[in-house]
Amino acid sequence: MPKLILLPSLSADFEGGAIEEWHKEPGDKIEVGDVIAEVSTDKAVVELEAEHAGTLGKILVPEGEEEVSVDTPIAILLLDGETPEALQGFAPGTELVADLVPDSTKASATAVDQLQQVSADANRGNRVFASPVAIRIADQLGIDLDAVEGSGPDGRIVLGDVEASVAEQQLTIQPGNFEKVPADKIRSVIARRLGEAKRDIPHFYLSIDCKLDELLEVRRGLNELATDALKISVNDFIIKACAMALCDVPGANTGWAEDTLLKFTNVNVAVAVTTPKGLITPVVFQADTKDLATISAEIKELASRAKEGRLKPEEYKDGSFTISNLGMYGIREFSAIINPPQSCVLAVGAGEKRVVVREGKFAIATMMSCTLSADHRAVDGALGAEFLQHVKRYIEQPGLMLT
Repeated sequence: MPKLILLPSLSADFEGGAIEEWHKEPGDKIEVGDVIAEVSTDKAVVELEAEHAGTLGKILVPEGEEEVSVDTPIAILLLDGETPEALQGFAPGTELVADLVPDSTKASATAVDQLQQVSADANRGNRVFASPVAIRIADQLGIDLDAVEGSGPDGRIVLGDVEASVAEQQLTIQPGNFEKVPADKIRSVIARRLGEAKRDIPHFYLSIDCKLDELLEVRRGLNELATDALKISVNDFIIKACAMALCDVPGANTGWAEDTLLKFTNVNVAVAVTTPKGLITPVVFQADTKDLATISAEIKELASRAKEGRLKPEEYKDGSFTISNLGMYGIREFSAIINPPQSCVLAVGAGEKRVVVREGKFAIATMMSCTLSADHRAVDGALGAEFLQHVKRYIEQPGLMLT
């Protein structure tokens, strides 16, 4: 008997995603371990592997479905020996069993419940042909699905249709002056998380200027002996400096969750990377134990895969501190939004020649401004200032990072 393929839980906090691409088409043979589709999570695109062999009988959720909840049926698998005729007569609530996810009992019950709900609505004459998440969000917002036109397969109402209906009801701008571009899963999650962080976290900001001339000289000497692939960047020094400063001031290596102070046991430095789909923060784990060359190689590899959307969830989670560097864009100084549950993020500006006073005389030095955004619930002003003093010391005395 055919089996339903459900969207599995791809990480501990994964609640749903979008089908970015199907790698198989109806009629294609599938072996255990084959990549059958790509699913976008809140931070990356993850490959979905088959756990059973057979033939793909039918795709239930097409590419581009904006929000698919965990345990939602996304396709039907024909087992060995079964032909497409086995799909004939298929109706919601039949004995199709989903066991392509670990918790098959729960998954099957959820899938059948969803299918039976659609069948019940149709039988009552109140035909609501919509995805589960569209039904849930419409109910929360008081949207009448009978008045919503579906853009999914066979007129199925998806989340984007509900959001478009809300936008049309609230829109006051004259038509023709804009183009509506639906936000993808990653951008939507980024918007929600940043909004919550800025609204709920009591940010405060501390800035400090660091002299870069000696660091640049040390970097030049190291890179003269290295190949292009192994050259060290200023950002690599900053990662190392922050990691060492967090060891000196462990109070800054903390987070806040509800009414609990989180003291992180490892120094895991996350680095903000811009991708075509938004910002992502791959993590250099235990950065305090790694030398500059190792940090440089790791961040190059992580950033490359981040831009391709190929990071694994475990590679961008569990950071204890974040660095956001816009110096390469010529930004002199800025402040960043904290990435919860972390309590600190360091915003790094461009190194530039400035006039400074040295021993009572004007001089030219390469200076870099750094701004710490801190969660006042976990880090107070004095602690944040102490942390920045240590960061400044390591950057201005780079030899300390070479030992």
